[in-house]
Amino acid sequence: MPKVLFLTTSHSYNDDRIFYHQAKALRDNGYEVKICSLYADYKGTIDEIEIESYAILEESVEKKMKTFRKVCDDFQPQIIICSEPLAAVASKEYVKKNKVSCIYDVTEWYPSMSMLQKYRFPIKIFQAVKFSLIQLYAGLLSTHFIFGETTKKFPLAYFFGFKKKIIVPYYPDALYIKESIKKLNPEVITLCYTGQISKDKGIENFFNAIDQLRQKLPELHIRILIIGSTAEESDEFYFSSLLKKYSFDDIEIRKPTNFEIFTAAFADADICFDLREINFENNHSLPIKLFYFMGAGKPVIYSDLKGIRKHMGKLSFGNLVDPHHADAISDMIINYIRNPELYQLHALNAQKEFKEKYNWELIKDFFVDFVKESIDK
Repeated sequence: MPKVLFLTTSHSYNDDRIFYHQAKALRDNGYEVKICSLYADYKGTIDEIEIESYAILEESVEKKMKTFRKVCDDFQPQIIICSEPLAAVASKEYVKKNKVSCIYDVTEWYPSMSMLQKYRFPIKIFQAVKFSLIQLYAGLLSTHFIFGETTKKFPLAYFFGFKKKIIVPYYPDALYIKESIKKLNPEVITLCYTGQISKDKGIENFFNAIDQLRQKLPELHIRILIIGSTAEESDEFYFSSLLKKYSFDDIEIRKPTNFEIFTAAFADADICFDLREINFENNHSLPIKLFYFMGAGKPVIYSDLKGIRKHMGKLSFGNLVDPHHADAISDMIINYIRNPELYQLHALNAQKEFKEKYNWELIKDFFVDFVKESIDK
């Protein structure tokens, strides 16, 4: 039975992509699978997948590398799948000594804006260059690449074009999707925001659009559902100031839910939003949540991101917008209210496209075959 080891620094051991999709797919195909994360403490076996996880994300680089090396030596995998550059660098000696494959699964920008946020200019420039060189070094050490989306192929796919690579998008397994198509009530509407609450992720853009809506339709009962939390103290202060500024009458804020019940948590929503800022990092991303909204049958209003357009083209179940155009966004909501048949069409289109184009079952074997071929290289 071939052994596969997942190494990740910043993702949890029960990350939806790593644990619920990739690891389970390999397990179902006869692989012995282990996940090592540095995000949270846990040791044990979940659904026949071995977990060895440590809460040492804030510890030194050397301690993190040493932890990964020990796990590699103890588990003796035939292939290692890394989610960050540090994991690829840490497994270098094991990969070379045992002549095994190392797949770098590129799902995040590196360096990300959050990584550079704490540095001041001009130190920020130096750190960006340093982190970029680490990324290239990880690409050099890796034998294969998996990219979560086409827009994240740069720079590794271009510097190392000779290495085998595939695109494995963030499509959800239908097993974790709760369908909840609604019939729009012209008197009451529920608008939903999920994920990290911050300026970058568009919470103020969301509130601006709703403010415009209530000014245009004062008789409409607007319910606001927020599922998420702030990550930084500055975000908490910022969010509190927005709540005071807008003083919405009907707003519910729920903590982030477990992955398995994520779509059930926003079942009451009529329209789901993601109005994140269009900066370089966000613009080249393909937000995972989009596919969960689709599977649940929710029309969406999303920032007009290059990552979405390049992967999906024009949406048949919602609108791509300038997140700062609150007036235009509010008109789109009103258009749904006044044209319930359009709302229903978009809800059905979302579910239909999820089932036909954007679910894990369609790409699962592609991923498993790539891992098998990497072992058999």
